[in-house]
Amino acid sequence: MRMPRYALQIEYHGGPFSGWQRQNDQPSVQGAIEAALGKLEAGDHTIAAAGRTDAGVHGLGQVAHCDLVQNWDPFRLSEALNFHLKPLPIAIVNCAIVGDDWHARFDATERRYLFKLVSRRAPLTFEAGTVWQVKHPLDPVAMQAGADMLLGHHDFTTFRSTMCQAKSPVKTLDELRVETVLRTNGTEYHFHVRARSFLHNQVRSFVGTLERVGAGAWTPQDVKAALQAKDRAACGPVSPPDGLYLAGVTYPESPFR
Repeated sequence: MRMPRYALQIEYHGGPFSGWQRQNDQPSVQGAIEAALGKLEAGDHTIAAAGRTDAGVHGLGQVAHCDLVQNWDPFRLSEALNFHLKPLPIAIVNCAIVGDDWHARFDATERRYLFKLVSRRAPLTFEAGTVWQVKHPLDPVAMQAGADMLLGHHDFTTFRSTMCQAKSPVKTLDELRVETVLRTNGTEYHFHVRARSFLHNQVRSFVGTLERVGAGAWTPQDVKAALQAKDRAACGPVSPPDGLYLAGVTYPESPFR
């Protein structure tokens, strides 16, 4: 019997979770959604996502798919899942029926990440846990110059976690853009990062290194030298997960149109 497949667009606050991936003894985003599916249809459920996020990393546009026995109206399915996900900070913001062979991970052609960094002296109140705060000023021009050194097709061993399970450190980075957002209570920097796929901790390694450039401790040429070293020890500090968001996933044809 054919089991209808559904694509889910998911938003979540990563703070309470050990990451996206299901774990037996720790709360996870995947585990929470699979448990909610179990409230709708008895039995075990496994969902596949476009990408895994680490503990504390957030999702604005994560995409996953699931197979169900019943033919659900997509709107009703998203509403039912959101009901059973309460009070966890997870929301199904979109749902669509897709073909039997559609795959959230393997059909994706691009992933987009956003990292938020705030420079201000005063402690954060409303944004605690959702941005990375530094207390010193940063030079966005220097950070962009350093970011430009990383664009293109490279061996990113330097910016890859030693725990990374990817078969190759070679990736193509399509965008690493630093945007300055002026605020009344500090300055916010958005790092827009885009590629077909990423290595483990790659974005956080980029941002942590570029923060050193913005602070004047590194030069843009130091970033180039670190890249060329192909040595994890040459990387700058890895930024905390608080400011990182999986912003979106691109497919040849969006399932949510």
